[in-house]
Amino acid sequence: MANVLIHAADEAVTVPAHAARKLLEKGDGDAALLYLALLRHHGTVAPRSLAGELRWDRLRIEAAEAVLRELGLVAVPAEAVPEPADEHPAYSREDVAAQLEKSGEFRTLTAEVERKLGKRLTTPDIGMLLGLNDYLGLPADVIYLLVCHCAERVERRYGPGRRPGMKQIEREGYAWARMGIDTQAAAAEYLRKYAQRQQCFPQYMRALGLGERPPVASEEKYLTAWQDMGFSPEAVALAYDKTVLKCREFKWAYCNGILKRWHQAGLHTLEEIQRQDRPVRRETAPQREDEAWQYARELHRDRG
Repeated sequence: MANVLIHAADEAVTVPAHAARKLLEKGDGDAALLYLALLRHHGTVAPRSLAGELRWDRLRIEAAEAVLRELGLVAVPAEAVPEPADEHPAYSREDVAAQLEKSGEFRTLTAEVERKLGKRLTTPDIGMLLGLNDYLGLPADVIYLLVCHCAERVERRYGPGRRPGMKQIEREGYAWARMGIDTQAAAAEYLRKYAQRQQCFPQYMRALGLGERPPVASEEKYLTAWQDMGFSPEAVALAYDKTVLKCREFKWAYCNGILKRWHQAGLHTLEEIQRQDRPVRRETAPQREDEAWQYARELHRDRG
């Protein structure tokens, strides 16, 4: 029989025989399409990063990925959310236009984000919004809270009139997704705790001898971690003293090491630390010398 396939000059995509057999027996077209897309990328991307290329929403691609995992053809956990800098769906101009055309909710979200940021969004900008909504599955109201949070954070750090870029918003959106912040209630709870931490930062900065300036992003990570561990500004001040005593200057990493050791030992309050984290006493040279003279006198007396 004559070959019915039309061969092109492109690079071939080879489907392993065992994979083809499993996919045919399963009869799931979406799983087969996703597997072909993964083969086309040589298996170097996460399945869910192909949502834009396949023009699928998050639920559809997750279902296809679950079938591939069931068949033993992929090993990526469904709950893993990739980093946006590494792998995320790229939406074309046609994808963006189609979503704006069919979804009134997405059009409204785009307009509100433009109003909040004070600028017109480009097609790549809107593609990032679409990724947060379509790929990560964040609802429009949660995305708007996310944008407002990023705008307030940038304005607080850099002054009035400064606005975040869409890359910053996208990065924070992926962080929210990894933390499971995908409802308005979850977002409100996160923002409440975030505001509480922000109010406490000045006390920690003063405890570290850093004055009244706000912490930079890398410093915020340390301060947030120490608060989450349960350390008060007074306990952090003690770790600061030990750091400067040892290093002759303040070093964030060394101070963090002290606090992590206390945390692992279950020491968090100033009283617990001072009571249990004491250096081992060593005999001083005069004490050893007194003992030696006493022994010598006793030995001389016995001989006499």
